[in-house]
Amino acid sequence: MIRAIHQLTLLLAALLVGAAALAAEEGEPAPDFTLPSIHQGEPYITLGQFAGKVVYLDFWASWCGPCLTSLPLYNELYHRYRDEGLEVIGITVDDPIEDGLEFLADTPLDFPLPADPEGEVMDLYSVFGMPTSFLIGRDGIVRLVHMGFRDGDIAEIEEAIKQALAEG
Repeated sequence: MIRAIHQLTLLLAALLVGAAALAAEEGEPAPDFTLPSIHQGEPYITLGQFAGKVVYLDFWASWCGPCLTSLPLYNELYHRYRDEGLEVIGITVDDPIEDGLEFLADTPLDFPLPADPEGEVMDLYSVFGMPTSFLIGRDGIVRLVHMGFRDGDIAEIEEAIKQALAEG
């Protein structure tokens, strides 16, 4: 019995270390993913398809008040900097997906919107609060992890995006 408990403890420790190693942290490579678009009939979206671009990856949900404020601002940043190489990806964790679609009916967004209703990519990135965003450089390295959204955050985010775009 004690041996079984010891083996289970070792297994759980290994799983926790492995999960921590996959977390997206500043200075680490961003984990790739493949998710369906929230819009039926559109192609799957992968992080890898945006290799060589600066990516602002945002996890959001329709029930998240700060997300409702931040997403239109990210759409503005997308339009302002996309010709310089910025891509914005907004991963909805809504379950059911229809909740996210209802939000988008009132607030259309022009960047890719994959759906992660099972939370698998959210877990891969160790997201535990909404919204959480990751600025990923052209080299695939996470430059900034931003949690929440408050007044004044958009200026900080825009500055980080401009720096990442300037890195070439």
